[in-house]
Amino acid sequence: MAAFETGDAGAALQGAAAIGDGRGGFVIEPVSVRAPMAGEVRVRLAAAGLCHTDHASLRWPGPLVLGHEGAGVVESVGPGVAASHPQLRPGQPVLLNWAIPCGRCPQCQRGRGSLCERTHGIDAALGSSAPAPGHTLWRGQAVERSFKLGTFAEHTLVRAEALSLLPAQLPARHACILGCGVMTGVGAAVNVAQVQPGDTVAVVGCGGVGLSVVQGARLAGAARIIAIDRRPAALQRALALGATHTLEPSADDAQGDTLATDVRALTDGRGADHAFEATGVAALAFLPLKLCRNGGNAVQLSGAHGPVSVEMPQFWWDKRYLVPLYGGCQPERDFPRLFDWAERGELALDTLVTHTYRLGDLGQALEDMLAGRSAKGVIVFD
Repeated sequence: MAAFETGDAGAALQGAAAIGDGRGGFVIEPVSVRAPMAGEVRVRLAAAGLCHTDHASLRWPGPLVLGHEGAGVVESVGPGVAASHPQLRPGQPVLLNWAIPCGRCPQCQRGRGSLCERTHGIDAALGSSAPAPGHTLWRGQAVERSFKLGTFAEHTLVRAEALSLLPAQLPARHACILGCGVMTGVGAAVNVAQVQPGDTVAVVGCGGVGLSVVQGARLAGAARIIAIDRRPAALQRALALGATHTLEPSADDAQGDTLATDVRALTDGRGADHAFEATGVAALAFLPLKLCRNGGNAVQLSGAHGPVSVEMPQFWWDKRYLVPLYGGCQPERDFPRLFDWAERGELALDTLVTHTYRLGDLGQALEDMLAGRSAKGVIVFD
């Protein structure tokens, strides 16, 4: 690991990183991360979480520094950061967040910072949420970073707005997963569906995001939380995190009709108030419509791609079908709340993190994730 240097903010730092080639492969090789410029912060990573998007990003245009969940410490700051973000000083623990609201675009003005038009590059006049070009060099060429973060690396360089102050008592190896998977799941329950005390919730898919939905529903006061998965170990984790009931779908129930009957049996014949899908299986994208009651919320979280179809009567009556991004995250509101829940033990991160790895074990970490052996895997650097 490269040395933790704070004395010379103008020097580039060398360190290992996982570089995707855009064709499904990756290498772990040294990269050079330049000093921060105006408004930028260089971070030494302590831990980085894995999610299925990281596997998908292996086929994004490369070369690309992989990874988008991470926590670490501020290594150095660029000009102007001391004035605009005085708490971002060398040694400060931080959480990285890929949705960086500008506060000025129409989406931000409507309180939808996760859809910021600067972050997503819709409005060029707003500028970019990425650091200035040339921030990372690999084999002598400039490379981009996944989600403008690239957390599968010993160092990263980001805009100051991408960082939230992390309480020192939250271990980075647990806190790093708050930056995407946990925020997506908890936020879907609390911010998007707005689960209320006494509501009934069904969650299809109990990986990292689905288990975070379970926790979000519990934190919101749901009376019944039905966890649905074909893996007994995943269902046991769901029970430990707040599920009140579990269902293991049969392999021959491809359309989910038997599952819908079972959910209605557990919800007084009505269906769930809120049904979430977090499997990543395109064929299940509309399954929540079958599981929720009339007037209920059907929430698809997995970003499933590919052609899917749905019979219109599944929308009857007054059902709302939602495909939210990042749990409706507003960093200044949501991360302090997540930190507080985690510090009080109400948001169990240690149960979610089932496997830890070194950067050189990234291939094994991806295999474990795809095989369902891990709920959340974490790369540790310290």
